[in-house]
Amino acid sequence: MENKKFYITTPIYYPSDKLHIGHTYCTVATDAMARYKRLQGYDVMFLTGTDEHGQKIENKANEAGVTPQQFVDNIVEGEKGVKDLWKLMNISYDRFIRTTDDYHMTSIQKIFKKMYEKGDIYKGSYKGKYCTPCESFWTESQLKDGCCPDCGRPVTDAEEEAYFFRLSKYADKVRDLLENTDFLLPRSRVNEMVHNFIEPGLEDLCVSRTSFKWGIPVDFDQKHVVYVWIDALFNYTTALGFLNDRYDDSDYNKYWPADVHFVGKEIVRFHSIIWPAMLMSMEMPLPKHVYGHGWLLLDGGKMSKSKGNVVDPYLLAERYSADALRYFLLRDFPFGSDGNFSNELLINRINTDLANDLGNLLSRTTAMANKYFEHSLPAEQASGKEDEDIISMAGALRGKYEAHMEKYAFQSALAEVFAVIARANKYIDETAPWTLAKSEETKPRLARVLYNLAETLRICTVLLTPFMPDSCVKIFDQLGVPSELRTWESAAEFGLMSKNASLCKGENLFPRIDAAKELAELEALQEAKKAAADTEENAKETNTNMPAPMEITDHEEEISFDDFCKIEMRVCKIMNCEAIKESKKLLKLSVFDGERERCIMSGIAKWYKPEDLIGKNIGVVVNLAPRSMMSGKYVSEGMIFAADTTDGDASIAFYNDDTVGMRIH
Repeated sequence: MENKKFYITTPIYYPSDKLHIGHTYCTVATDAMARYKRLQGYDVMFLTGTDEHGQKIENKANEAGVTPQQFVDNIVEGEKGVKDLWKLMNISYDRFIRTTDDYHMTSIQKIFKKMYEKGDIYKGSYKGKYCTPCESFWTESQLKDGCCPDCGRPVTDAEEEAYFFRLSKYADKVRDLLENTDFLLPRSRVNEMVHNFIEPGLEDLCVSRTSFKWGIPVDFDQKHVVYVWIDALFNYTTALGFLNDRYDDSDYNKYWPADVHFVGKEIVRFHSIIWPAMLMSMEMPLPKHVYGHGWLLLDGGKMSKSKGNVVDPYLLAERYSADALRYFLLRDFPFGSDGNFSNELLINRINTDLANDLGNLLSRTTAMANKYFEHSLPAEQASGKEDEDIISMAGALRGKYEAHMEKYAFQSALAEVFAVIARANKYIDETAPWTLAKSEETKPRLARVLYNLAETLRICTVLLTPFMPDSCVKIFDQLGVPSELRTWESAAEFGLMSKNASLCKGENLFPRIDAAKELAELEALQEAKKAAADTEENAKETNTNMPAPMEITDHEEEISFDDFCKIEMRVCKIMNCEAIKESKKLLKLSVFDGERERCIMSGIAKWYKPEDLIGKNIGVVVNLAPRSMMSGKYVSEGMIFAADTTDGDASIAFYNDDTVGMRIH
């Protein structure tokens, strides 16, 4: 009989910087689900990867002085990069896709052309607001306080020729999919998608760009590159060989449609609205489920690479073990909801569940087998009234666990396992093995008690394998469990181990942590890391982003007159000016250029107080490309005119009131 198939994916992560604990959370959950299905006997395909194109990558590479390909190669393949992190976290993916892979790029060009020839992609012109960090277009009405509704950062005006996907054409079909099937999980996400995006009216989607080059070229219109969503979303099919010769088409026919895409709730919109619409356009089967999990929050806010408020999974996994971190992530936070991450929670969970409950149970059981029976339990055993409850709970555990796992309720499945572990620890107190060991007459009863503990641990360990794979192998070895009793089938029945099982006490798998000492050390590491980041940021301010007064020397690179004519200089009115706490050098100015207000970050805090500048008219270069500063918290949209004076001060030229908006020649 052919094995059942199960295809599961993570989102493909954007390698603009090192990944953080939030990415690890999603990937560990996906890995646990993949391992669970393999344990059940499914033929599993587990896909993960990286989404490597776009303007943000191009900008980051320029700032780093490398090519975009070199930049993403370092993040993905380099030391402590994406692949290194997944190796450390014991992620058992079957396939890793990079959107810069040749086979993927070939497939995307074919997909784009098919949709174009069908009439579902057409050429037009885009005009609106654009958020570079999120790579998202927005209408004026969608903005929140004038900023990107997803990340809260400033947006810029964008106007360019583009190709559009007829998303509006599929609005009714997508709405029916969301409202009348279980396609999107948890169900709480459905109302949000329908109310916020479909009911106001789906607009056609921009799917190409001309303002940057780092992307897959549209092969029939080379000045365009394919914009993020076609490129990124179809990875789930191109990685199976769809429209490419890297993998046999039989992989696509075998595994598609996906059983479930695990994604963060911030990209549910793209996976539950845009993705099915595009598949409908291509007349391809839809995935069975999209599951939008919650965020890990830090101090109440979403972790974000661009905000810099992230937790380093490398540090935690190396300090406490990957298995301890994996367990904590899936035990403490309900998968469909947000959860507040803290080092205190992590340490408490390790101490309570892993050290006190599981570790203590294993240690006591193997130690007593060694002390009282020299490892091997005797075949002569005697049951007692205390046995019924523990045997009943352990025997029923797999069914309860499975019911939760099928709903992706990892925390509930783990809670069931640890309820049995807690009951086993109580069973030790009820039976008092140390008392039974005092008499030869009660040794058969003692043997049965230790056997019941070993069997309970065996069943629990089978079910913990998807979550803590390395530790579970070590537990099985200490219990002397043969390979045929480490299976899904064996976890359904109590009493399968040999009565004269041989147990051997091994290493302490989960040492107890001195919480106060450890938290102090983590805080010191965090402060050191923050100080290093501040030093690096200050260097960036000084060396790259600082529009401060500069001395012109004879060695400045010459430019042509035509190049100079491209510079647009205008008189702007300073509407507001403020110091920012993150920098001693920068002022944040809001200036009006005659048409709109723009934000300018300028390194003049040493020479000017904010209150002295408000209301003044100054010269500004207004057509510089926007620059992200202070780890993406601010965007500077111009450069003011300032000059060094002979005494080392700065001098800004001020203009009359009636000149605002005038071009400076």
